[in-house]
Formats: sequence, structure tokens, C-alpha cells
Amino acid sequence: MKQILGIGNALVDVITIMPDDSVLKKFGFPRGSMQLVDDVKSKIIKNGTSSYTRTLASGGSAANTVHGLAMLKTNAGFIGSVGNDETGDFFEKDMKNAGVRTILLRRSSVTGTAVALISPDSERTFATHLGAALELGSDDLKMEYFKPYNILYLEGYLINNRSLVEKACKLAKENNMEIALDLASFNVVEAKLNDFKDVIGKYVDIVFANEEEARAYTGLSPELALKQIGNQCRIAVVKAGKGGSMIMRGEEIIKVGSFPVISKDTTGAGDLYAAGFLYGYANDLPLEKCGVIGSLLAGKVIEIMGARIGYTNWDIIRNQVSEIVEE
Repeated sequence: MKQILGIGNALVDVITIMPDDSVLKKFGFPRGSMQLVDDVKSKIIKNGTSSYTRTLASGGSAANTVHGLAMLKTNAGFIGSVGNDETGDFFEKDMKNAGVRTILLRRSSVTGTAVALISPDSERTFATHLGAALELGSDDLKMEYFKPYNILYLEGYLINNRSLVEKACKLAKENNMEIALDLASFNVVEAKLNDFKDVIGKYVDIVFANEEEARAYTGLSPELALKQIGNQCRIAVVKAGKGGSMIMRGEEIIKVGSFPVISKDTTGAGDLYAAGFLYGYANDLPLEKCGVIGSLLAGKVIEIMGARIGYTNWDIIRNQVSEIVEE
């Protein structure tokens, strides 16, 4: 089995259930987007939604994926930056409990948080204060961190720190690793389009995108976007929610259906899809089975609130994955 290293923003999610979208309108947040906010605005949002039901969970896009991989018993590691505070301790404990090998650099600033604003139809919008996560830099990366691994997984949110992404990709290639990248959020793609295209063209082997991100990247419909992205990397994946996903490698295009579920919160759906897909890929499964396992995990996580599937549910999921593998 291939071993997978993730790098991303180490955050703690504040899952907030909204009765309507008035908070989004108040702050001018597009539904389904990720908005970066400073510490002051983050506190204003938290105070303004304090009467709503909310829970805490360690998060961050790449961290969610790596956590899912570890729960599937994949050898997985994570590099991130957290504060020297209780929130940072919470994040580290949660990752280690899943079996993740963590490399967490501790800072004097506070651990970052992502307020996940959940609309009544389960759409989620993030107001993210990166805090200590923002301090992860290219100088923090060392070849020794990469040596045990075969695949590097990057979240697209890191594109705001181009030098970090470049350093990570160069170290990975020097270590003969494959590189997978998730495009993260349509508004991030729109803002950093040229950076994404440059990094993908130079380094990336596997690209994950949902419909909105694929359209932001190419200006095309999902099917045409898949082909354009697929011509820029070795494997392209475009996810279409209830419509399943499409995978392209060379001239081969595979369509994978979704699992019938009742959606409560779409937070983490893309992250867990990537976890399932990369689990299959790390085990040299056919691409169709990689996609099916990805869809299974995406379906499981949207049935709950937040991006952390409960430990008791993972036994069932692992059994289902084993059945897919053995089919």
C-alpha cells in the first residue's frame, strides 16, 4: 500500500446550524464559498451566531482527507501549523487518535478556526480565520518529512502561499512522489486561477474538483471541464454531488454514481471523497472502484453534521469498503 502525506491548514471547525441564510446576507458571503476573515470578524461572526446550535471538530480540508485515510487504516501523515493552545491540543489529539502521524509546528498565535455556516438545505459556507495555520511556510518543510511517503496530497487553499506549494511539490518530486491536489473552493480558484494552472501544469498528477470549481477553472460544463483538466494532468476527477463523479485518465472516462442518502450537511463531502479515492489508488485498485469508495465516504459524511464520521460508524464503512474491493 502506498503511504500518503497531506499538507494543509490545521483548523478547528465550528459547525453552526442556521435557521435561514440571513447571516450570509448580513456579511455578504456567497453561499457555498470559503471566505477568509481576520480575528476580529471571526469573533463577530461567532458572537452573532452564538444562539444557534453548534459543535466543534478538528478540520481543514487536507486534514479531513488524511483523517479519513487513517480511519481506513492507510498509512497517512499530516503537516500543519497550530497555536500553542487548547484548540491546537484538541486538533492534535483528534488526528493522532485516528492514527495520523502528525508534524504540527506550534506557534504563539491562536489555532485557526473555520466557522461552517450550515444552511437549511445543508449547503455550507465557511468563514475561516487561519490563525497559526497561516504561519506554515516553505522553510518549515524538510525532505525528512517526505521520505516515508509515496503520494503528496495538497488542499487548494494553500495556493495563497505559492512558495509553500512550490517547495512542497519540489520536495515531493525529488522523493519520486505523485502529487494530488483538490481545488478547494470556486472563489479561491477564481482569485488564483493562473497560480493553479501553473502548479498543475508543472507538478500535479491527480486533480479533484467539484462542478463549481471545475467551471471556475475552465469556464466549461462539467463534462468539457473534465476533458480540459484531464489534458493537463494524469488523472482528473470532477464531482457532481447527487450526479456522482467523472474520472478521466488519458482517453478513458469513467462515470461513477452516487449513493442514495439523506443529506444533513455537505461539509467534508469533497474531502472524504478524496480520502476514499486515494485509499483505492494507494491500494492499486481500478479507477472505477476508487471512485465508488470515494462516493461511499462522501455519502456517509453528508448524513452527519460536520466532517468527522463517528468512530463507531467506521467499522461498518470499512466492511463496506472491503466488499467493494473484493467485488
